[in-house]
Amino acid sequence: MNRLAKTLLSRPEISALVMLLVVLVGFALYAPQFMSQANLRVILFALPELGILALGVGILMIAGEFDLSVGSVFALVPMLIVVLTGKLGLPPAVAIVVGLCAGLVVGYINGWITLTFNIPSFVTTLGMLFIARSTATVLSGGFPPPFPTTAPTWLFVADLGLFRASMLWFLLFIAVLAIVLHRTNLGNWIYATGGQRQAADDMGIDTRKVKLFCFMLCSFLAGFAGMITTFRLRSALPSLGEGLELQAIAAAVIGGTSLMGGIGSIAGFLIGTVLIRAIDNGLVMARIDANWFRMAIGTLTILAVILNISLRARARKMKG
Repeated sequence: MNRLAKTLLSRPEISALVMLLVVLVGFALYAPQFMSQANLRVILFALPELGILALGVGILMIAGEFDLSVGSVFALVPMLIVVLTGKLGLPPAVAIVVGLCAGLVVGYINGWITLTFNIPSFVTTLGMLFIARSTATVLSGGFPPPFPTTAPTWLFVADLGLFRASMLWFLLFIAVLAIVLHRTNLGNWIYATGGQRQAADDMGIDTRKVKLFCFMLCSFLAGFAGMITTFRLRSALPSLGEGLELQAIAAAVIGGTSLMGGIGSIAGFLIGTVLIRAIDNGLVMARIDANWFRMAIGTLTILAVILNISLRARARKMKG
C-alpha cells in the first residue's frame, strides 16, 4: 500500500488530476448544464487546438527549453498556406506541406540560435515571436486574404457529432508522442537531456540534436494547430494565437511539467489542457465574468507547482 501511494504521489500529473476533478464537480454543482451533452460538445470542439500546441510546448520543456514563439507560428503557418493557395494558386496539399515545413524551419532556427550561441531559449523565441507575427501580418497585406474554397477543411474540422475531425488528429498525436516519449530511446534521451544534460552528454547522447528535434516538433505542432483553427474559422488572421503560448505553457506546468526540465508526461499535458478548457467554458456556463479566466489559470499554475513539490517531498519521505 505504501509503495502504491508513493508511486501515485510521485506522478507529475496527480495534482492536476485532483484539481480537474474539483473543477468539474464544482461547475457541475453550480451550473448543472455544464455536464450536458451539448456543452460537452462545445468543450471537445475547442480542446484539440490548444491540446496539440501544449504537446509540443510540453515536450520541449521536458528537454529543458522554452518556446514563446508558438503563438506567432500558430498564425504564420496557416497564413502562408492560405496565401499560397488563395493568391498564388498552389494546390492545397502542396501549400499545406510548404506551410508545415516553414514551421519546421522556424523551430530549427530557434534551436540553432539557442544552441550555437548558448543563449537562453526564452530570449531566442521571444525575438522569434515578434518576427513570426510581423511576417504573418506582412503576408496578409493588412487584411485577411481570401480563404480558398478548395482547402480540405473536411479532413481537419469536419463535424462528427460530439467532436470535430480535429479531435482524431489530436488523439493521433497523443498516441504517437506517448509511444515516442515513454516507450523509445528518443524519449529517454529527451528526459535525460532536460534532467541532467551533462550526464546525458557523458553517456554519449547527442543532446544538441535532441533539443533541436524538440524545437522543430514544437513549431510543427504549433503550425498544425493554427492550420486547424484557420480551417475551422475559414479565415487566416494575423492576430491568430495571441496569448496561446502562455496558455500552452500553463497547461504543461499545471499538468506537472517541471520548469527545470526532465519531468512531465503526455497524460499531464492532456489533463492540463482539459482543465484550462473546462474553466474557460465553465465560467461562461456559470455566468461568471469571463475576465476571471486569466486569474483562474494563473492561480492554478501556481497551485500546481506548489502541490507537485509538496507531493514529491511527501513521497520521498514514505517508506516502500
